[in-house]
Amino acid sequence: MKIAIAQMNCIVGDLAGNAKKIINQANLAKERGATLLVTPELSLCGYSPEDLLLRPDFLLACEDALLTLAKQLPEITVVVGHPHQLGEQCFNAASVLEGGQIIATYHKQVLPNYGVFDEKRYFSAGSEALVFNHRGVKLGILICADVWEPKPALHAKMAGAELLIAMNGSPYHMKKQSARFEVLKQRATENNLPVVYVNMVGGQDELVFDGASFVLNAQGNLMCELPAFESQLSVIDFDDAQPVYGEIAESLSLEATVYHALKLGLADYVNKNGFPGVVIGLSGGVDSALTLALAVDAIGADKVHAVMMPSEFTADISVNDAREMADLVGVEYSEIAIKPLFDSYLSALSPQFGDAPFDATEENLQARIRGMLLMAISNKFGSIVVTTGNKSEMAVGYCTLYGDMAGGFALLKDVPKTLVYRLCAYRNQLSRVIPERIITRPPSAELRANQVDQDSLPPYDVLDAIIEAYVEDDLARTDIVALGYSIDDVNRVIAMIDRNEYKRRQSPVGVRITDRGFGKDRRYPITAKLNEYWKTRLN
Repeated sequence: MKIAIAQMNCIVGDLAGNAKKIINQANLAKERGATLLVTPELSLCGYSPEDLLLRPDFLLACEDALLTLAKQLPEITVVVGHPHQLGEQCFNAASVLEGGQIIATYHKQVLPNYGVFDEKRYFSAGSEALVFNHRGVKLGILICADVWEPKPALHAKMAGAELLIAMNGSPYHMKKQSARFEVLKQRATENNLPVVYVNMVGGQDELVFDGASFVLNAQGNLMCELPAFESQLSVIDFDDAQPVYGEIAESLSLEATVYHALKLGLADYVNKNGFPGVVIGLSGGVDSALTLALAVDAIGADKVHAVMMPSEFTADISVNDAREMADLVGVEYSEIAIKPLFDSYLSALSPQFGDAPFDATEENLQARIRGMLLMAISNKFGSIVVTTGNKSEMAVGYCTLYGDMAGGFALLKDVPKTLVYRLCAYRNQLSRVIPERIITRPPSAELRANQVDQDSLPPYDVLDAIIEAYVEDDLARTDIVALGYSIDDVNRVIAMIDRNEYKRRQSPVGVRITDRGFGKDRRYPITAKLNEYWKTRLN
């Protein structure tokens, strides 16, 4: 028996396009000798359709597309993920298509409702196992979260399954693959059944699906693994229900997986939404340098426009480094000095400001002038502005509404500053694209004379550790202090995080690479005073 894994990049709502991809994969699988093709979770409609699932016309279109697909497939059995409307209920389903017909349908039993998942909002839970016979082997179907709990796999075994097929729309975050291995190894060994784990690949708004599909034998040993972040069809040989050892993709470093996730997330956001290219404000700093490198790798230098907008506070080395990097990566490069615009704004505001001293107002004004210029270029030529702020800045509000936050996609939104430096070093190991001085000089917004980030923030290693503990790990401030951080730093950082929820709520979507990003993962109230309670109790 040969089973084909279709590690597909689907587009939400593109029923005809996704069906065409499934047909192409089925034809290729048949040519390569497979008799069964398995596609990812909700492969027909893309994952996740979110509130499209609340529209009756969308569900009807999915049903029609599934019936049409069944009739257009070649002579090969295909397992397809799709929503299934049944009376007043909607299920996250997988159907077995064979001979132009739907011969069986399975309903997902475990509906995740945490982190980025809202499946209980849309779906009813199934309760029955599905086991079907293929070439004398009994195959049990599971969908994604079903494998993270013991019961669905056990139900499939009790129904006679000799091999488990797990269809997934499992989004990437750092170290996710090792967690998948551990969980699937448990399912394989406790049931003494091999497992075929099929995951989708591609970017969908803030989520990136990394693929990395794999096969385990009944002892939980890795028999085959597909490359991460690539669309691929792989045909796996089986001796009855037992997988035969196949190709295992090269493992990637943490920096490599994050870089690939960011690159894929940006490429798919740009291409799937039909933007002709991107515009990036290039400052001579490390964040914009990494953003530019990623954009060039994602969509090509010919689709990237870098704009340097120096002010009176911009150091000459910043301009020189920006020019050098633009030349290294071969993008269109422009310089627009903002001092004349800044002076005209100050002149217009002088009756209001009077003799008030220079402060964050004037700093933010420069950022907003730059944002306005970038958005004007975007409007004129259609390219999307990719903002360059990182998670550390976004967390504590070290960013300007309608300024450096202005744009359509926040690529580094979930990337802490310390990881930005590691990613720059990783990219330069592949080939030198970021001038070394950009990486080694102290970071600065350059919005006033002799400014460095550490004037306003704790050291980034301290800041990032507190952000991770508070935002990603949900630790109380007493627990964070117990990790070795000063109460003053902890109180200060937490106060900034809580105070700037209103900014993050207005920020562009950006790629999620941690298990708690500032997007679908985090739903905090803007108006809240809990911080004051704990601060008083601790002091």
